[in-house]
Amino acid sequence: MVVVDPAAAPMSIPSNFHRRVVITGLGAITPLGNSPGEFWQSLLAGRSGIGPITHFDASRHECRIAGEVKGFDPLDYLDRKDVKRTDRFVHLALAATQQALEDAQFRITDLNAEQVGVILGTGIGGIRVLEEQQTIYLQKGPDRCSPFMVPMMIANMAAGHVAIRFGAKGPNSCTVTACASGSNAIGDAFRLIQRGEVQVAITGGTEAAVTPLSVAGFSAMKALSTRNDAPEQACRPFDRDRDGFVMGEGAGILLLEELEHARSRGAKIYAEIVGYGLTCDAHHITNPAPAGEGAARAMRLALKDAGIQPDQVQHINAHATGTPVGDVAEVQAIRAVFGEHAPRLAISATKSMTGHLLGGAGGIATVATALAIYHGWVPPTLNLDNPDPECEGLDFVPHKARQMAVDVALVNAFGFGGHNVTLALRRYSAD
Repeated sequence: MVVVDPAAAPMSIPSNFHRRVVITGLGAITPLGNSPGEFWQSLLAGRSGIGPITHFDASRHECRIAGEVKGFDPLDYLDRKDVKRTDRFVHLALAATQQALEDAQFRITDLNAEQVGVILGTGIGGIRVLEEQQTIYLQKGPDRCSPFMVPMMIANMAAGHVAIRFGAKGPNSCTVTACASGSNAIGDAFRLIQRGEVQVAITGGTEAAVTPLSVAGFSAMKALSTRNDAPEQACRPFDRDRDGFVMGEGAGILLLEELEHARSRGAKIYAEIVGYGLTCDAHHITNPAPAGEGAARAMRLALKDAGIQPDQVQHINAHATGTPVGDVAEVQAIRAVFGEHAPRLAISATKSMTGHLLGGAGGIATVATALAIYHGWVPPTLNLDNPDPECEGLDFVPHKARQMAVDVALVNAFGFGGHNVTLALRRYSAD
């Protein structure tokens, strides 16, 4: 009989051994609600979380609307000292992580801490603190800058604080791939569990970049909608009258587990992650590759990784930010991958309700997709009143949620720099 040290066991797993990975806990702090349940009910009701910016005086800005998190008090999750020493993007991640752990009824202990990894994504990190400290530097001088400025600002601190707060001692990293960051993090966590390096992973994305400088920068690019008089109608994916995306903030966190680990403790399983595709356009700093070529390759790789045929997919949570070029490229990619099956896909653009959470977008999109599979409902695409002729012929689930069985779904996320990520999720089956 061979006795295996549990701590060393992952190193003995053959490289071609793929463990099954399931989602057992969800956390969500979003413009549509500050829990997974509130978020999900708002999605199904087709509510918009977009409104006038309240975080700062936006009167001088061309864009004065955003998807802000409302009614969130970090003191519900952190003590006063920790709130002052951390940026908002960390507050959101810690809150959503606590929710996910409680939802999964999973506790990190000295016995399992080394088998719990943390992989979180953010596109911008602590820009709020950076802006505030720059103002202090200019007005009061270098000696007045906070000694906490750097650890509050750097992007990896959400992952670091989550590990510190909850005691996770496994692999810990931060993905920074612009708007693909959250999805990249989930895919990387999925791979860690597949390879047997950990049994559990806390993963997803977080962002709190509704700040004066961020809004000014995106506005200067002409990337943001300026429909300030009708904020709820501003984000219009696939609509011919779309004029740019709407910034949002929030965090979507998932607890992933190796299947047998989840089964052994009787965990609830929302869905199974089965595929991860990532590519680069190698084309342009902001524009997608012609005809969505890079996005199409990411979807194909995710399907291949999952062993799934295109006609087995029922649902796509699209990246769909509401930009003139990006939406068309994603439609072209979907048509290229799915061919005759493309019109039968239920394609949801949940950013029409939340705005674009940048590095946090992949986290809440995956939370929404896991809930769609679990509950058998597909969220709607708001504001699709006049479909763009270049986007016609596909089913974007306009205006109202739809009850339907979802066995296989994809989540798309594409970021500046040409980063493309697709995750494939499947309804859990014991077989």
